[in-house]
Order: sequence, then C-alpha cells, then structure tokens
Amino acid sequence: MKELPPLNTDTINAILNEEIDDETVNQMVWYYLGYRYDESNKNWNNSEVEESWKEAYPQPPNFIENRPPTVKLTRSIPKENKQLLKEKLGFKGYKIGTFEPRDTRRATMANWLLNYLVMH
Repeated sequence: MKELPPLNTDTINAILNEEIDDETVNQMVWYYLGYRYDESNKNWNNSEVEESWKEAYPQPPNFIENRPPTVKLTRSIPKENKQLLKEKLGFKGYKIGTFEPRDTRRATMANWLLNYLVMH
C-alpha cells in the first residue's frame, strides 16, 4: 500500500475535487477503519477493525464500486455529523444530472473521513 495523504481538511477537499484517485481514497478509509496490509504475508490484517465491519467485510471493501459498504459508512456517521461537509467545508453537493454514483460514494467517503477527523 502506498503512503497515504494526511487526514486534514485539505485532503478532504482534494477528495471532493477529484484531485486524489479512487484507489487512494479507498485506502484511506480502509486505514481509518483499521485494515492493515501485511506486505510480508501479502494479505490483510483486520484485527484492529470494529467487529461489525470485520463480520460484514473481513477484507476491505471497494467503496467506489459497491454500494452496500458505502451505505454502511453513511449509517456509521453520527446524526450530528452527517452534514459536516456542508458545515465545515462549505460543500454544496452536486447538481442533478451532473453526478454519478461514483461521485456520491466519494462524497460519502469524504464525509466519513471528516467525521473521523472531528471525532479523533
């Protein structure tokens, strides 16, 4: 796994502005969920992953390609933090007809990461 960008508001904005590739965004969420790649064994270690995630996803899921793990991410954000992108970063969202599921999933991942940053 490559070196990840720092978790800060500049990085969150870069995710929203598509300045960071999908693979890196996935890897950031995996990292903060607790998934660790063991280079020597060439496999994922999920010992630091919360039990509900570990049960549903023993291996880190691809949030960009699959809706169910993204829904789980959304549900894991406390209600008071669901609007963090708008409140902290002024994110206006997307205009109807100008976005696709991938964009929405990236925004969900950005919001989850921002929630993580605020909570920790």
